[in-house]
Amino acid sequence: MPRVPSDDESVASVRVTLARSGGTRQPCVRLPDDADLEGRVESGSCASLSLADGDLVRVVIDREEYHARVVADATGRLIRGAFDSRRLARTPGEGENRLTEWLAEHDREPGDGVVLDVVVPGDQYGLRIPGERAVYDTRRGPRSSLADIAEDLDG
Repeated sequence: MPRVPSDDESVASVRVTLARSGGTRQPCVRLPDDADLEGRVESGSCASLSLADGDLVRVVIDREEYHARVVADATGRLIRGAFDSRRLARTPGEGENRLTEWLAEHDREPGDGVVLDVVVPGDQYGLRIPGERAVYDTRRGPRSSLADIAEDLDG
């Protein structure tokens, strides 16, 4: 499995802000609109995050891969959590939210910033604290419904 560092030219790094959304008091990642990306890209090139409401993506935090569902509210797109499986990402009340654990561990609150690395657009993203460097194991997996079923069976 190839590895790519966050400072590689193939990885776009985008500054994102933590927010609160809906009735939850948990912090979540507010994704910028594609029109607002130009002022937020720290490195690499990124014309679009390739994310829409309902998308399930892989999110790497501290070298651990989790699954997240992109949701939309009245203000835009969000990632509210990172979970151990795609099934848990679809039904977040059932599993541990690794995103909120990571944010608490690093004393990050709404209004603070983190960096979203676009590793494989539409499939794999990384989150890290600004100024830190990360290394990602990249693999492109099929995004078909059969792949989803197989991954759910594996846990």
